Amino acid sequence: MKNIVIVAHDAKKPEMVDFLRNRNEWIQDINLVATGRTAEYVESAGLEVRHMSPGKYGGYREIKTMVDQKEVDIVIFFRDPQVTQPHHEDIQQLLDTCDMNNIPIATNSSSAELLIIGLIKKEDYERRKKK
Repeated sequence: MKNIVIVAHDAKKPEMVDFLRNRNEWIQDINLVATGRTAEYVESAGLEVRHMSPGKYGGYREIKTMVDQKEVDIVIFFRDPQVTQPHHEDIQQLLDTCDMNNIPIATNSSSAELLIIGLIKKEDYERRKKK
């Protein structure tokens, strides 16, 4: 089973929910993992998600650890470029950790869609290769 981390700044949470709902068939066999408030928002829309701590209370560091331990396949982080978070350093460390561990990151719906399609295609290829 694949793990996709989803994170969204407040202004982007509705966009994240719309994105996930519109691709529900694609993510049926995927574990969604999210920082606290994103998890609550996504869950309130009826989607299943694993809760981590809120970002400013260590959630980004928890996800960074998951990335380091190779427990994450993709990170989708709908960031609001007009907002600077007081915990911006944690966010930057998460992004840097993804780069160091070669974990794909999407910061908008177009790139997120392409990453999920790529993951699906890769899994299909691996299944065919084993036959």
